[in-house]
Amino acid sequence: MLDILVQEENERESGETGPCMEYLLHHKILETLYTLGKADCPPGMKQQVLAFYTKLLGRIRQPLLPHINVHRPVQKLIRLCGEVLATPTENEEIQFLCIVCAKLKQDPYLVNFFLEVVQDPVLHVYKRQSKLKAMASKGSTGVITEDMLKDQDSLTTDTGQPLLPEEIPSASGAEQMEKEDDLPQQADDLSFSLDELNVTSSPESSTVCPNQDYNLVNSLLNLTKSPDGRIAVKACEGLMLLVSLPEPAAAKCLTQNTCLCELLTDRLATLYKALPQSLDPLDIETVEAINWGLDSYSHKEDASAFPGKRALISFLSWFDYCDQLIKEAQKTAAVAMAKAVRERFFIDVMEPQLMQTSEIGILTSTALLHRIVRQVTSDVLLQEVVYFILGENREPETLADINRHPLRHRLIEHCDHISDEISIMTLRMFEHLLQKPNEHILYNLVLRNLEERNYMEYKPLCQEDKDVVENGQIAGAVDLEEDPLFTDLSPDNTLSAQEWLSASPPVSPEHPKNDGKTEVHKIVNSFLCLVPDEAKSSYHVEGTGYDTYLRDAHRQFRDYCVICLRWEWPGSPRSLEKCNFEASFFEGHFLKVLFERMGRILDQPYDVNLQVTSVLSKLSLFPHPHIHEYLLDPYVNLASGCRSLFSVIVRVVGDLMVRIQRIPDFTPKLLLVRKRLLGLEPEGPIIDHMTLLEGVIVLEEFCKELAAIAFVKYHASSTP
Repeated sequence: MLDILVQEENERESGETGPCMEYLLHHKILETLYTLGKADCPPGMKQQVLAFYTKLLGRIRQPLLPHINVHRPVQKLIRLCGEVLATPTENEEIQFLCIVCAKLKQDPYLVNFFLEVVQDPVLHVYKRQSKLKAMASKGSTGVITEDMLKDQDSLTTDTGQPLLPEEIPSASGAEQMEKEDDLPQQADDLSFSLDELNVTSSPESSTVCPNQDYNLVNSLLNLTKSPDGRIAVKACEGLMLLVSLPEPAAAKCLTQNTCLCELLTDRLATLYKALPQSLDPLDIETVEAINWGLDSYSHKEDASAFPGKRALISFLSWFDYCDQLIKEAQKTAAVAMAKAVRERFFIDVMEPQLMQTSEIGILTSTALLHRIVRQVTSDVLLQEVVYFILGENREPETLADINRHPLRHRLIEHCDHISDEISIMTLRMFEHLLQKPNEHILYNLVLRNLEERNYMEYKPLCQEDKDVVENGQIAGAVDLEEDPLFTDLSPDNTLSAQEWLSASPPVSPEHPKNDGKTEVHKIVNSFLCLVPDEAKSSYHVEGTGYDTYLRDAHRQFRDYCVICLRWEWPGSPRSLEKCNFEASFFEGHFLKVLFERMGRILDQPYDVNLQVTSVLSKLSLFPHPHIHEYLLDPYVNLASGCRSLFSVIVRVVGDLMVRIQRIPDFTPKLLLVRKRLLGLEPEGPIIDHMTLLEGVIVLEEFCKELAAIAFVKYHASSTP
């Protein structure tokens, strides 16, 4: 029969229906086949019917689904799929469902044929009354017979399911039903929902017919639980097609009247709880990239296996599927699914793990959160992850309400945890979070506290100050090169303006440096000269100069500019006249912890120092004028009691200069430690004051990195 239909279509012009197809449509051949398939009589008939439907929809080019005698039996057959798992027909079932999904993807409006009316007693009574009124208006009030009342109950199909709205004649292109099935009501009458009637569904009605609105989704959801991995993946692919359909009604039905959100979140929770209580953070971080469709793992074939790897891959694979599903989904469906993941998985399952007091538990859960932050690609899901971690607050922080969002407070406190492992892992999580394309991250952590620029001491300019500004200096600024801390500067320690300009393309003459800006070479020299000569070791080792940071700074700054472009940040700081200097300044909990960590750089382990400086350098790269001013301008005139990154480093250097005097042979030891860190010298006897020496090396490199960032940002702002 299929071969005849295909041959007939090939012999005719495109869009023309031949007599064989007319016969199939008008004589309900597909209905008959469905009945035989449902009964599976003779045995194996269901398999054959499913295969025929699949081939018919796949090989016939003309649109068949708009026909009432096609989409009605297709809908009925969909209900038979996924009823029982691991049946002999499972493969044919998923092939049939996937071809239907593919057809809907080609013509999304067809999905309306597969959205059913909720069978609710209140709504059913309303429809019966409407039907009776319609009949009475036609003069048949005296002959309302038992048959007519019986006809009212035809609102449900032979399978006990509610009649589809598309089974009523409408302008959707469906053919007229037979006379005995014809209802006077228009399709619009049947499209009323409980919301439109202002009727709340009773608990009884929801238990009688749960989640029956979108049977195509329900059947696919059942098949995602198949023990056959190939069937489950195909079902996931079908769901991916359905969530991407642009029809708002389908998206609403998908999230409100099916178990899709519950399936996503419940499986995430189950797989997360199946993970071992303790996992090596390095294993979590380095396990290979996960693709949800390729979740195949053989413990015997894996040379780098570790306890819990199978469970970890399963969890990350399913999270990747949720992420991709939300990324592809229609907007309202994506938001609903992402909120469900946040509420039912992140808050209910992950948050208690992150808030616990067990160090092993904290480390494992933070490492998993770090992996999730790295892995998420959907903007909608990322937004919910960000709100979960940081909360939604955007007002400036105060010390009094620092604990407003408990998880945010706890995670920031973990950056300064007694366990170095927990501190490093939490700092790494924040470092990757800062690199995500979401404006709320940086605003919540830093920017909201810098908006008013009240870290500066504001004095209205008198005429004398205005003259100084016009001469290229900032009123009230301290000349760092005249500070006692910098009296040891020699011409060898500083670079001339010409040398700075030669390190990068020259400034275009059409775009000269802004007059009010601190000269860049002074800023760069200020950072480079912070560490005294006797504490420097890089100039003894080839290839460790300041210029090595310029290339990386340029590349990273360019990447950050691309991310931040859509956030429409101002190009210059907010006018001081518009700032509120009455409010006391608080740098915020995040910068407070980072500054405190930075202040202890000479007494902390090497790995912790690397991570703290890495986060601060990432913050410095953001092209926001307030961040640049607060973190990278040594000449900013700080208000009383305020500190900046530069002032923190100045205090560290002051402490260093005192401690250097107490250590004999300081410079040779420092050089030896640097060479060991670079692998230029073999490990030997333990050196005294190792933590201090490593801290000095990190401090020197960090100052060079900040100098490079300041120069690159200045150059970028001075060119078109």
